[in-house]
Amino acid sequence: MTIPPKSGDDFSGFAQAAADLGSDVIAIQEVDHGLARSNNAFQTSEIAIAMGAKNWAFAPAIIGSPEGKWEKANNDIATNIESTSVVDSGSYGIGIVSKISVIKWHRLNLGRSIVGMPLLIPDTETGKAKAIYIKDEPRLALAAELENGWTVINTHLSFVPGVNVFQLSKLKKWADSFGERVLLMGDFNLPGSIPAIGSKWQSLILQNTYPSWKPKIQFDYILSKGVALKDVIQVPTTKSAISDHLPLTIEVN
Repeated sequence: MTIPPKSGDDFSGFAQAAADLGSDVIAIQEVDHGLARSNNAFQTSEIAIAMGAKNWAFAPAIIGSPEGKWEKANNDIATNIESTSVVDSGSYGIGIVSKISVIKWHRLNLGRSIVGMPLLIPDTETGKAKAIYIKDEPRLALAAELENGWTVINTHLSFVPGVNVFQLSKLKKWADSFGERVLLMGDFNLPGSIPAIGSKWQSLILQNTYPSWKPKIQFDYILSKGVALKDVIQVPTTKSAISDHLPLTIEVN
């Protein structure tokens, strides 16, 4: 799931839209935490309130806003238990919200591409794509060790080809350290079967996710090495106006 803020947008319903997915655990990318462009909302915690979830964590990739001045975040994680002033002063990154108690949070920094690249950005009004040069930002992964024995890992990999494959390799080694009951999910910025092949994990749901209004490609995945497909129920996708990606939802028995 991605929540991309745009100047002047009304964000009053974003938290409820996320809660309406009906998930026990939700992984979100491109999340704002106290930025003016999204009305100074702490988006992860507001989603937790809407879900009735007591456990949440936000891991900033940068301090500042992606389209303005920013600096690399350190190893900070803001949670329902504690936060830091530098994060709360305005930051951007990824988050996890869970109705299931979280025993421990972990963060892995994955680096970034030193160069950006022009990306084709779909126009929601015309349906046509336009190329915009975008600078890459630091990438990371956030892991939640749940009370029920599962570990959920959220990530948002680089859009630069090759760099995202290297990040996936690093992420896979880290994910292996949590044992067998692990779910790895997020926006991988990799098409087709590349994430499953690159990680040697199993993709639990195959569905085009981007762009949300006319999905033609899958960039978002839920991977696992400890789940049999027979134990997975794919929940029909709920389209939402809060994101340019479609959310993926599964039930694991």
